[in-house]
Amino acid sequence: MAKLLVINPGSTSTKIGVFEDETLLFDETLRHTTEEISRYETIVDQKDFRLGIIMDFLKSKGLEAKDFDCVVGRGGMLKPIPGGTYPVTDDLLEDLKVGKQGQHASNLGGILAREIADSVGKPSYIVDPVVVDEMEPLARYSGVPELPRTSVFHALNQKAVAKRYAKEKGVKYEDLNLIVVHMGGGVSVGPHKKGKVVDIFNALDGDGAFSPERAGAVPSGALIKMCFSGKYTEKEVYKKICGNGGFNAYLKTNDAREVEKMIENGDREAENVYRAFIYQVAKNVGSMAAVLDGKVDQIILTGGIAYSKWVVAELTRKVSWIAPLTVYPGEDELLALAQGALRVMNGEEEPMKY
Repeated sequence: MAKLLVINPGSTSTKIGVFEDETLLFDETLRHTTEEISRYETIVDQKDFRLGIIMDFLKSKGLEAKDFDCVVGRGGMLKPIPGGTYPVTDDLLEDLKVGKQGQHASNLGGILAREIADSVGKPSYIVDPVVVDEMEPLARYSGVPELPRTSVFHALNQKAVAKRYAKEKGVKYEDLNLIVVHMGGGVSVGPHKKGKVVDIFNALDGDGAFSPERAGAVPSGALIKMCFSGKYTEKEVYKKICGNGGFNAYLKTNDAREVEKMIENGDREAENVYRAFIYQVAKNVGSMAAVLDGKVDQIILTGGIAYSKWVVAELTRKVSWIAPLTVYPGEDELLALAQGALRVMNGEEEPMKY
């Protein structure tokens, strides 16, 4: 039985989990104040600070680095790579440090995993980072050569639930055509074609359905006029697209549960926004069904909003003619990271080469 330490850094917290195989022994969210984080000029500069907190917490639980068979970190903003489990090699580590596609707290996942594992001669891994890119060439065309479509999405959870579904059905992930819909703070809808996510609605800044805090696709011409209106800075416009868009823009909340309470209290605009959200997600699913030539084995709904009975019922009504639906609400990123490492350690998958 393998014991794993899993590390998932966020902007103001570091989530850790200790597993024996797939069984979670305990997890903890180690929170960091804005004052603590602001002392450091870059993400990488936070490494020793977070490492100390992690090791102190493990010590309080009677654990040391030598007690683990491997350490798994959340993947960061690396170069575009296929999905899978990657050993934290020197090249991968360097790209995490420089932030190949940007600075993000998740970059620390692999850095911390490597340092802890190296101290006791054990392996370290990352699994399905947000930059997973398996898009087919035709999917990259946007209509503007300087603006190719890019792959940024909830790869870790999308891949985890797709493989979970395959395992439960006793079939290989690589033998299925699936559409996975992740609905959280952002929304990503991906067609999984025989084990590859061949297209994606970019979940971050300007594609697909709007979400609790992101605008999704907006009218390009109107956006250009807004940018050059002189009323907003570049940062303010971007915040409208990513952060203050979607539910936030219309209803001043990014909590779907709060939106449903507003609807129960008779708020007609909240109901219209919620229905529009479901409408747009359904359109995205239909688009990805076309990508798969209509050959869809299953549609999977996941993410926090998949807990909503209303959203699930409405999406089922609108898209079940394409394929049956399975719901895996929420996202268990710590377990997904552990499972990715275990698949390599148990010989179920080959480790990927960065």
